[in-house]
Amino acid sequence: MPTIRKSADLRNSYGEISEFCHRNREPIFITKNGNGDLAVMSIETYEELAGKRELYSLLQAGVEDIKRGNVLTEDEMDRSLDIM
Repeated sequence: MPTIRKSADLRNSYGEISEFCHRNREPIFITKNGNGDLAVMSIETYEELAGKRELYSLLQAGVEDIKRGNVLTEDEMDRSLDIM
């Protein structure tokens, strides 16, 4: 279940929000006038999510290469690694 706080809590309870985000490694959702507005998380959690997003993007690009037939044989791969 997500943690939801009012926008005023950013000002009034910043330390508590920061501690929660670092301790639990999950975001807190902030509402403004009763509607969802922001997601607040620690930098560590953000960097982890951004890294996963980049990995998924690279994996998807690999899948697309395979679908297009843009692949190397085992011998071609061995030769390309020998050059390095």
